Amino acid sequence: MDNTRTRLADEVRRLRGYWHPFHQGLLELSPDYLDAYLRFQNAPAEAGNLEPKLCEFIYIAVDGAVSHLYASGAARHIQMALEKGATKEEVLEVIQLTTLSAHLTLETGMPALLAEMQSAGQSADIELAAEQQARKEKFMALTGYWPEGADAMFRYAPRFIDAYLRYAEIPYRDGPLPRKVKEFVRIAVCATPAGPQPESLRRHIGLALRHGATPEEIADVLQLSSAIAIHTCTATIPALVEAAGRK
Repeated sequence: MDNTRTRLADEVRRLRGYWHPFHQGLLELSPDYLDAYLRFQNAPAEAGNLEPKLCEFIYIAVDGAVSHLYASGAARHIQMALEKGATKEEVLEVIQLTTLSAHLTLETGMPALLAEMQSAGQSADIELAAEQQARKEKFMALTGYWPEGADAMFRYAPRFIDAYLRYAEIPYRDGPLPRKVKEFVRIAVCATPAGPQPESLRRHIGLALRHGATPEEIADVLQLSSAIAIHTCTATIPALVEAAGRK
C-alpha cells in the first residue's frame, strides 16, 4: 500500500472509528471515492452543530428502523454512543422513538381506506366519543401531534389504537432526551432513503423547530440520515472484490 492510501486508511479509522471490508475494497478499487465518502460522512461532525453522541443516535435510528434493519451497524453505533457519553436510558429512548415508525403504515393506509370507502359509497364519517376525544387530546398535549388516520382507528381497530397510543406516549412522557432530540430521531426515520415519509417528515421538522432546534441542526440530522445509502457499498463492494478475485 502506498503512502497516500496508508494515510487515507488511517484517516478513515480515525474519523469513523472502525475499519470495514468495504473500506478496504474501495481503498483498492477507488480511493478517490473512499475519500469523497469520508468527507460526506464526516461533514456533520466537522460542523459541530450536534454533539457526538447525538450523531450516533441518528445512526442508531436509521440503522435500527424497520425500513432498514442493519443490525451490525446499529450495534456498532450503540457501542459508539455509549463510548461518547450516552446512557443506556438515552439509547433505549432512541430505540423506542424509532419503533414509532410503525404508525407510518397507518398514516398512509387509513386515509386511503377512508377515501376508497367513500368511492364505494360507504360512509367514512368519523365522530369520536367523548372518551375517545379526551384520549386524543391527552396524546396531542404530550407529543404535539396526532397521527393521520388515528380517528378512524378508534372505530375500526379500537384495541390496536389504544395499545399503540399507550406505548407511543412512553418515550415522550418518561424518556431522558430533550424534546428537540426526540424530534431529531423521528426526523431521521422519516427522512431515511430506505423509505422517506414526506408528510411525517414535515410534521417532525416543525415540532423540532418549535422546541428550539436550529435549521443547521436539522440539516445535519438529514445528512446523517441520508448517509445509510453507503450501505449499498457495505453490502456489494466486498462481494465485488471476492468475485473479481476468483476470475
